[in-house]
Amino acid sequence: MILLTAQDITKSYMERPVLDHVSFFLGEGDKVGIIGINGTGKSTLLRILAGAEEPDSGQMIRTNGIRVSYLPQIPAFENSGTVLSQVLAHLPEDLADSREFEARATLARLGIPDYERDIASLSGGERRRAGIAAALIAPSDVLLLDEPTNHIDHETAQMLEDLLLRYRGAIVMVTHDRYFLDKICNRIVEVDRGQLYPCDGNYSAYVTQKAQREADAQAAERKARSLYRQELAWISRGARARGTKSKDRIERFEALRDREIPAEAERLQLQSVSSRLGKKTIEIEQISKQIDGKQLISDFSYILPRNARIGIIGRNGAGKSTFLRMLAGEILPDSGSITAGDTVKIGYFSQECENMDPKMRVIDYIRETAEIVHTPEGNVTAAQMLERFLFNGELQWNSIEKLSGGERKRLYLLKILMTAPNVLLLDEPTNDLDILTLTILEDYLRNFDGAVLAVSHDRYFLDKIASELFVFRDGVCIRHHGNYSDNLESLTAGMQPAQKPAKVKKERVRSAPAKLKFTFREQFEFEHIDEEIAALEAQIAENDQAIQDAGSDYVRLQALTDQHTALQAMLEEKMERWVYLNDLAERIQQEEAQRP
Repeated sequence: MILLTAQDITKSYMERPVLDHVSFFLGEGDKVGIIGINGTGKSTLLRILAGAEEPDSGQMIRTNGIRVSYLPQIPAFENSGTVLSQVLAHLPEDLADSREFEARATLARLGIPDYERDIASLSGGERRRAGIAAALIAPSDVLLLDEPTNHIDHETAQMLEDLLLRYRGAIVMVTHDRYFLDKICNRIVEVDRGQLYPCDGNYSAYVTQKAQREADAQAAERKARSLYRQELAWISRGARARGTKSKDRIERFEALRDREIPAEAERLQLQSVSSRLGKKTIEIEQISKQIDGKQLISDFSYILPRNARIGIIGRNGAGKSTFLRMLAGEILPDSGSITAGDTVKIGYFSQECENMDPKMRVIDYIRETAEIVHTPEGNVTAAQMLERFLFNGELQWNSIEKLSGGERKRLYLLKILMTAPNVLLLDEPTNDLDILTLTILEDYLRNFDGAVLAVSHDRYFLDKIASELFVFRDGVCIRHHGNYSDNLESLTAGMQPAQKPAKVKKERVRSAPAKLKFTFREQFEFEHIDEEIAALEAQIAENDQAIQDAGSDYVRLQALTDQHTALQAMLEEKMERWVYLNDLAERIQQEEAQRP
């Protein structure tokens, strides 16, 4: 049965068509993911389906009795009142009492057990979770969700996945979370240049079908160009023969001449713009930090490798952003020290972006940083860099207030990169960015000539860029080698196996003689570095064998070669660290032997 139908919908903003005579239908059991570049009309389509906005033309049809629940990007709550009362306020009055228990249980599952808190005290992520709870407890046949995973941690995202997988109605959601799209959706709709392009299947199926669609379009265009050249030569042979030419053939030539050329997708272009990074990067020595009496990090030490790719995860409020702010020098640790090398140049992408002047023009905002930047391909002007970031000439002269949330994020990212940093600190860079921009950003970060530390709840993003995870939980930062999927089992189990050894080691350090000069982190590294080196050597051996087995599969061969280079670099760093730690251990033993 068809639940919702949008027929021949058109919608424009400031004379720019966002949806151009498009149609959409939603049937029972449909789980639809809407994707597309920022500003193409995804949220507009969702608002029209929800009835929160009217199209300029066309018709919205709902089957009689269909109930729709809608989560906007910014949940609509009052400025005061308890969380529970605000969530229940979205229900009809006759249902509020009967749904109170379900509301409490849903809030608890989504990480807000204290439902008597004032709504004004919630963080952005907590307000998002409260909005999700309000949408889920409302009786509905259709659930419309606009960026449901924005500003929520990875654990909450997994809980939301479980809830949506059990939801019996139809779902339409706008999201850039590719694992979400893969696990939940059975249909993908891409919004591009005012049109809708449906695809049966999940996100993986969409990627395959889109690649085939683009390849077919390119092949058809090559064939049309070849035929056009032949017909052009034929029709240009002279006026005397022109009168005897076939009318059908002339019409075919005119149709080829006037054909619509397949539009090439806009591609975000990121060139590596970075400064040279010396041997000394950032050294973290036994730092601790409390905020409002809550311990966020305790006795953490680390030496940042030059090519580090670190993903930082943990629940909202666990201290991830605070850690980045300490590295950026915005706040100081309560104890311990953070020392940066002379060549370190930090680019800090904060979660809230920065206070942009809404009246400032886009081009002027970038020119504040640099008029010209130096890239491996040569000098590039601010206007050219904006073009590469999908800000065309007309958009560059618009004021910032006219940009969408995703466009502002993209503009802010460009400003950070134009400072030529060699250490990137990224706090939730994936929020509000479309999938195309995310894909290019991931490729850029993998090839970035410097170190990258990224706080993110986007599991797909972490799998693509991270070779190590920092997990913040209960005032402790636990390190895991590998990306998100490599550590999924221990992360799902609450990291209990990883946390217990850390506590045992900490007690051992406290009970050790005062003469010992190792820090806690150095002691831990010294005792485990041989195992880490052996594991890396085993990975390199497996990689070498895989390269031999790859044969003429050049795509796989390139990926394996890149992996080999990365593993070798990690091994070299570990070997250098091994030399330092063993030398230190030897000197400590000598000092102890000399003491009476």
